[in-house]
Amino acid sequence: MLGFVPPLPQQPGRPPSSGHMIVCGDDALARRLAVELRFIYGERVTLLLPPGRDANNPETPLTQRGRAAALFGRMSAAMNRAGNGSGTTGGSGDTNAGVEAVRIMEAPEPSDDVLEEAGIDRAAALALVYDDDERNIRAALTARRLNPRLRLVIRLYNRKLGQHLEELLDQAAAVAMPGIDPALLDASTTVLSDADTAAPALAATALTGSSKIIQAEGLLLRAAERPPPRPGEHADPGLCTLALLSSTANDPAGAEGSDSSGDEAPQLLPDERAVADATGRGTVVLEAISRADPARPATRMGGRGAPLAQIFSRRLRWSALGFALAAVALVIASLLTTKDTALHSAYLTVLDLLGMNDPAEGASAARQIIQILSGIAGLLLLPLLIAAVLEAFGTLRTASSLRRPPRGLGGHVVLLGLGKIGTRVLVRLRELDIPVVVVEEDPEARGIPLARSLHVPTVIGDVTQEGVLEAAKIYRARALLALTSIDTTNLEAALYARSVKPDLRVALRLYDDEFATAVYRTLRTAHPGALTRSRSVSHLAAPSFAVAMMGRQILGAVPVERKVMLFAALEVAGHPQLEGHTVEQAFRAGAWRVLAIDATPPADRNPDLAALPPFDPEGDATPPPSGLVWGLHPGYVLRAQDRVVIAATRRGLAELLRRQRSAVPRR
Repeated sequence: MLGFVPPLPQQPGRPPSSGHMIVCGDDALARRLAVELRFIYGERVTLLLPPGRDANNPETPLTQRGRAAALFGRMSAAMNRAGNGSGTTGGSGDTNAGVEAVRIMEAPEPSDDVLEEAGIDRAAALALVYDDDERNIRAALTARRLNPRLRLVIRLYNRKLGQHLEELLDQAAAVAMPGIDPALLDASTTVLSDADTAAPALAATALTGSSKIIQAEGLLLRAAERPPPRPGEHADPGLCTLALLSSTANDPAGAEGSDSSGDEAPQLLPDERAVADATGRGTVVLEAISRADPARPATRMGGRGAPLAQIFSRRLRWSALGFALAAVALVIASLLTTKDTALHSAYLTVLDLLGMNDPAEGASAARQIIQILSGIAGLLLLPLLIAAVLEAFGTLRTASSLRRPPRGLGGHVVLLGLGKIGTRVLVRLRELDIPVVVVEEDPEARGIPLARSLHVPTVIGDVTQEGVLEAAKIYRARALLALTSIDTTNLEAALYARSVKPDLRVALRLYDDEFATAVYRTLRTAHPGALTRSRSVSHLAAPSFAVAMMGRQILGAVPVERKVMLFAALEVAGHPQLEGHTVEQAFRAGAWRVLAIDATPPADRNPDLAALPPFDPEGDATPPPSGLVWGLHPGYVLRAQDRVVIAATRRGLAELLRRQRSAVPRR
């Protein structure tokens, strides 16, 4: 994976500069976030990591400090290549100096003394991205006490707790700073979850077909991946073309495009000329933007069937139906042969079935035959009743246990791992009514209670052991999502699943980009007809955390191959590239594009842009009255009081924010 890289020069005696940012964490997200802030936004960063080796994995060849140094070293080399090729740097103009500007500290806990040494009193923002919610909460309360003006970005898995904590910390900031601007107060505390950020993208890889629904907070963005048009055809651009896929997308030996792929990489937010010249490339187009409905609970695997379907098996229900039809046939036969009333014929037939009627000695031959047939049918009723009682008892006894994959299941998704990420992905898949079978080694994993409550079929076992994936019906599955926290486990499961079903759609969660690229190339070469994707949760989540640290409302992050596109909400005021320009003039190819606008007067504006009611002007270039507007006329002029939803690259959004800060006069 990674070789040893000497630690970067840290200059421990140099105090951090005013307005710098502090990142505290213990996993890949902290390192990715520091990279994002330093090399994309050009910020001064202090990275606080726990010391020594990972206690849970003493064989890890690199310490936390070494891993961070290796990641910064690779980013520095990439930035130097980009700078030599295009004259672009990470934001400060000196990439080598930028690497040294990342100050790495080691401490077991973000205590008062440690935060003061990191420069908490002069910092502009603090990110607390430990994997432990309790540690993040303690550190957030300490940081708010030490610096009430500090912008806090906190990683929490518990959504409800996060909402309460955000309100508490905002209230503390308001008490410490009376008369604070409401806009600044709204951005003073942001609670995010890397699981929620990455789950939509990971779940989307399991969908067959090209249309994807991307939920970004309260907005639904429907994007479609379209193949290259044939000669003489013109592809429908939808609302706009979000991206051109890499030129190697159809090459079996090609890799997913990334920032270091050169001309072969996917192009984000291309202009019309680039789209017209990109022959043989697929596109990602935005088809619609709408307001999301309130979150609804995930459905059960059993669907909306009657309660009997959850208690009694299908075979028993069919048997009961057959017995009922036989009883009805006997009643009809008795009615036709004995000329008796329907009620009396049914009464006699029931008595015969239960063996309670006297022998029909003096009756007609037809009545005697019907009585004999009823007795034979009655013999079948006893085992049927016993089976019903046993099944009902077994259902009640196992109501709180995990469900096994049912017979005949097919077209489902096999999900490996029910940790934080796997649990969120499971919820997303069930919201989309996609059948899922879960494989988890730990019976006490975080997501097991959720799988039990949703009646999701679950296999408890080590996925690397023989027979576990077969028990999950992998040979009839549509996709495999390998989301455990161990790269080698995900890779081994993917390789074995492909040996069972070569055309299986596979998405792997991998940490190291170089390792992920090698895995992707190998799987694409060995199975060119199957879809393979490798995703890094920290790579998907880091841009959202970085934008929140800049004090902006992030709506979502969408992966395009191995690049990331951001959807954010910005105030037009203070952005010279937007204010006073038309929508067409404000578009910057490869950087940003205005997609929607909130035209509500600022005094009546809801802090949550996605909660506003939708409004469509049908292409009218006149200012809309209020609400969320999409499909904007190219001639609509953006006003200072407007708030817009933009799609932007990471560097494009960083440029917007840098120019806004430089345009604001210093006091």
